Amino acid sequence: MERNFKNVLIISFGFLLLFTAYGGLQSLQSSLHSEEGLGVASLSVLYAALILSSMFLPPILIKKLGCKWTIAGSMCCYITFSLGNFSASWYTLIPTSVILGLGGAPLWSAKCTYLTIAGNAYAEKAKRSGKDIINQYFGVFFLIFQSSGIWGNLISSLIFSQASNKVEQSEENLECCGAYDCTTGTSNATGSAEPSSSLIYTLLGIYTASGVLAVLLIVIFLDQIKSDQAEAEKERLEAPSFWATFLATFQQLKDKRQCLLIPLTMYSGFEQAFLSGDYTKTYVTCALGIHYVGYVMICFSAVNSLCSLLFGKISQFTGRKLLFALATSTNAACIAALLLWKPHPKQLAVFFVFPALWGLSDAVWQTQTNGLYGTLFEKHKEAAFANYRLWESLGFVIAFGYSPRLQVHTKLYILLAVLALAAVTYGAVEHLEERSSPRAPPAAAEKENVGPLTQDTHM
Repeated sequence: MERNFKNVLIISFGFLLLFTAYGGLQSLQSSLHSEEGLGVASLSVLYAALILSSMFLPPILIKKLGCKWTIAGSMCCYITFSLGNFSASWYTLIPTSVILGLGGAPLWSAKCTYLTIAGNAYAEKAKRSGKDIINQYFGVFFLIFQSSGIWGNLISSLIFSQASNKVEQSEENLECCGAYDCTTGTSNATGSAEPSSSLIYTLLGIYTASGVLAVLLIVIFLDQIKSDQAEAEKERLEAPSFWATFLATFQQLKDKRQCLLIPLTMYSGFEQAFLSGDYTKTYVTCALGIHYVGYVMICFSAVNSLCSLLFGKISQFTGRKLLFALATSTNAACIAALLLWKPHPKQLAVFFVFPALWGLSDAVWQTQTNGLYGTLFEKHKEAAFANYRLWESLGFVIAFGYSPRLQVHTKLYILLAVLALAAVTYGAVEHLEERSSPRAPPAAAEKENVGPLTQDTHM
């Protein structure tokens, strides 16, 4: 097996193991720790810490440690969050959320940098287009990585399905589910049964072990980059002072295109936060029970994983504009339908339709938005990817921050407004790109605009 592709697989399976644990925990936070909004508060703090991390940590750690050890060290930060859930309280979840947030930005920036360098290195050796190889590498990464949601949520649902204290919801309680919920600010208002401590500890033990295996895989099998390109990356990461490094993320905002991409990037955080924080609690847990959360999120992850690979392939022929239009229309239709739908256990299939369509849209937001960043800001990858993490994280912080205080229908209207703004500003970016290369034929220009599929997700 070619060495660069072997490293792609190692990173992909390392992220698969790590996010099998984190993804499963994130989906359960709002349902598992609903007292005083502890679950969503921990996620809000997590992404606030990620914002601080995005400002200065990625260039510093990648320069000092290299991509491999930055990835390994950052993964350890994720493990602490699993440990904090063993005794969930404001004194354990909040500090471990901060630690995870600080490790998040370096993890994703190092991964993006590593795979981009590996793709360019192989393209140079094989005398092929660098962008084509990078697209293939990230397509493989996303296919493997996005499936983490399947395994993490399958584990949680199988374990919680063992509970013997499941509760059938009354019609009166079901009236509190959906867009016009009446559970805001309350704890377990619908009377749904919570899993036993032994089941929770079993789940957390499996998640923690999965994170440890991810670190071992990276430490033992991933090659440290030693190519000339890696050395050039290190030289480019050199900063004259700490404050110059600290401000690198904000200096990227001098580019008008970066500013116009802020609403689109923030929307990625809003829509993911809604699905994992509000849909899982107010629709799924409220009407079906917590043991169904994993199955519903498996549907989201499976569609997301397959569409990520599919869009990586067809973007070369359709261009990103058509894919963005598809995601925008799909998400808008879902939001409108969620405003009207009253969830009921008899409509079991509908609970899976929404995450499936959401997964299709999210595959576009993740792959194509990150690919857009990689194409537009090729000479400033770390600063651009740090901006991506910063603004996406701000979307998470805002969405999780107001989650315990607003009713779901209000959150859906906010989501729709941000989506509309993102569509307008993204169109402005495409217009600027077309004006900057007026001599390129339309078809060629569209193909040129298809960038590397760099994530990320799901933090």
